[in-house]
Amino acid sequence: METLEAIRKRCSLKARLSPRAIEPEKLWAVLDAARLAPSARNTQPWRFVVVQGAAVEPLVEAAFSEANTIAKRAPVIIVACANPEDDVTREGKAYYLYDVGSAVQNLLLAATDHGLVTHLIASFDEAEMKRLLHIPDDVRVVVVTPLAYPDAPSYDEAAAERLAQRSRLAREAVVFAGAWGRRLCTDADAPPLEDDD
Repeated sequence: METLEAIRKRCSLKARLSPRAIEPEKLWAVLDAARLAPSARNTQPWRFVVVQGAAVEPLVEAAFSEANTIAKRAPVIIVACANPEDDVTREGKAYYLYDVGSAVQNLLLAATDHGLVTHLIASFDEAEMKRLLHIPDDVRVVVVTPLAYPDAPSYDEAAAERLAQRSRLAREAVVFAGAWGRRLCTDADAPPLEDDD
């Protein structure tokens, strides 16, 4: 699968988790993809706690919101963390959140590329998760994802219904030309944009 194909196919499928074990080489492949993400000043603030096997269900039952307890079906839970002090903060912007987000996006796309299901979860009891996983006090749990094979013969089959229902804002709603709200012409034959100033 190519990058743009993985971006188009990736979707959250927590209801489609199979307990089938994930081969170590696939687990390492998605973790290495996360590790290779860009970060501010190359600080690489992310850390990942990988919970596997019999340890998954107690963690999910104790620390996840009720809506996300379905994640206990997964053979792997990946907990993405960072110490805010290990990264840059400028003008009140905590870069560790962006940097961990970049690493997790790489992880999600690599998982999709390998036919694995993910689902970002931010609704959890951080204190309980930190207690259970012995995460230091100065480290934040940013986001969590189950990692599993789909409960269908292929990722494409598992994702088909979800992708058919997915909607995204139109380009014109999210991309502006030179100033907020100014429409960016997408027609290759259109004249260049003129500055109103």
